Amino acid sequence: MARSRQGSLVSFRPDIKVVDCTLRDGGLVNNFAFSDEFVKDLYLANIKAGVDYMEFGYKASTEIFNPAQFGKWKFCKEQDIRSIVGDNKTDTKISVMADVGRTDFKKDILNKKDSVIDLIRVATYINTIPAAIEMLEDAKKKGYETTVNIMAVSKVNDDDLDGGLELLGQSSVDTIYLVDSFGAFYPEQVERLCDKYLNMAAKYNKKIGIHAHNNQQLAFANTIEALTMGASYLDATVSGMGRGAGNCYMELLLSFLRNPKYNKIAIMNFVEKHMQKLRDEGAVWGYDIPYLLTGMLNSHPSSAIQFIKENRTDYAMFYQELIDNVL
Repeated sequence: MARSRQGSLVSFRPDIKVVDCTLRDGGLVNNFAFSDEFVKDLYLANIKAGVDYMEFGYKASTEIFNPAQFGKWKFCKEQDIRSIVGDNKTDTKISVMADVGRTDFKKDILNKKDSVIDLIRVATYINTIPAAIEMLEDAKKKGYETTVNIMAVSKVNDDDLDGGLELLGQSSVDTIYLVDSFGAFYPEQVERLCDKYLNMAAKYNKKIGIHAHNNQQLAFANTIEALTMGASYLDATVSGMGRGAGNCYMELLLSFLRNPKYNKIAIMNFVEKHMQKLRDEGAVWGYDIPYLLTGMLNSHPSSAIQFIKENRTDYAMFYQELIDNVL
């Protein structure tokens, strides 16, 4: 049964939580090579802006990833986070992401009483949900808030998605995210999927989140579509910084939300100081024709990323290559 919308474009929703993913999704652009000044200034900007959660990066295993090839926010060691936030006596909570199969979660995720982290976000594909649930239960027992991102859901059939949502509904996870990994969705599809997710959420007393990519310049539109349907957790990044085409712009989202606690000026000041400098240093992200094409064809953006790295401009040929691979 279709659900009614949870407000209009001008409604105030006190349940909304804004999650800044700049370091984590943006770190995929520059191998997490952010300066301490950048990270500290972003933390302070998020506090001033009223952002609810700041995601510092991944809890990746050093047995799988070579620390010499990545910045420290690929691994989010406790002492590194504390060097920025201290004991974090603020209203902005700290989160990290842990990928299924890429995190030594039993060792690297401490008990909450020993950590400044508040929220563990587990990322999974549909076929690894049982392993994700093991990680979620471990994090919950350690005392953390938890969310789960089902990635690449645009490639998942309805029966498998229904089964995965049912398993997660029966788990202890707090919030389940709709994730448009390939930037393939249109608002009408987000509406339909939110309806599915929210029906499950109502059954099991869960919350729903949205994580959008901007391949077709719809990350903001899809985020506010999910919001008006009833999603509570909204992911965004400063200047849309994220893998490939990037994500929903934090500046746009804070300008849209009606809660007076959100202060977009703090984020704009951060953009002015840091974001163009980051681009000048070689970080590349944002809408471009190759990302449009992979999003339109519901394909992983890796081929578009490579196309741009090679400074190619033969867009029609690239489109044909993508079609040939799809077929």
